[in-house]
Amino acid sequence: MRLQNALVLITGASSGIGAATAREMAKAGGRVVLIARTQSKLDAVADDIRRGGGEAHVYPCDVSDADAVAATAARIKAEVGLPDVLINNAGAGEWRAVEETEPSEAVSLMGTPYFAAFFTTRAFVQDMIRRRSGRIANVNSPVAYLVIPGATGYAACRCALRGVNDGLRSELRGTGVGVTHLVFGEVTSDYFENNPGSHERIPSIAKLIPVLSPEKTARYIVRALAADKDEIVRPLMMKMILIFTRLMPRTSAWLNAVTGWQRPRLP
Repeated sequence: MRLQNALVLITGASSGIGAATAREMAKAGGRVVLIARTQSKLDAVADDIRRGGGEAHVYPCDVSDADAVAATAARIKAEVGLPDVLINNAGAGEWRAVEETEPSEAVSLMGTPYFAAFFTTRAFVQDMIRRRSGRIANVNSPVAYLVIPGATGYAACRCALRGVNDGLRSELRGTGVGVTHLVFGEVTSDYFENNPGSHERIPSIAKLIPVLSPEKTARYIVRALAADKDEIVRPLMMKMILIFTRLMPRTSAWLNAVTGWQRPRLP
């Protein structure tokens, strides 16, 4: 897909992968629409893009709120236009075992990324189908394929996002609207700072996998969308591990169990 002058909407755009992708998209000639909850953080990203000669539009919104998404989408279509690319990037949530997770937290986990991606996509997809063009991209975690111990609620929401992605690809076949699944290993962002205790639950075998920067992740995203890729998994070692998981699921599950989070012994 041609990104020059394309209108690119990015959720979770106030920091980390989202902010880096917005900057990289602007460098590629895209006109970016930034969505996240915090206006001041979005303004800072937009100002940076504008200083570099790019075009950026800010729309603060809680994308886990269906009504807020519908209202914001209506404003975007009226004021800026229908996006050519929609990147569902918003995500949050601590890694906890089932008994450590409060029911309200389990509901919140499903809010972002699953409901956020569902609501945002629903707000734009019908118009994209009518136009017969566009691309929807979903930024996901390898936990969508390889569930680790001690993070059941988080894994469930990531598996749900994978379900949205695969369902959309099936539903949109022949419409002119493409779907891209973007799967990344660990990225150096503020995610783990905002979710204390989660990083320690990454299985120790994952030390074999290089850590990505948000900027490198953003470059992967831009290249994947420009090439109309159906799915990418990065870094390469992460891709090899997921291939191994598909070929040797029981061995992979055992390695995860013995190198990952261990349930504390009861007294």
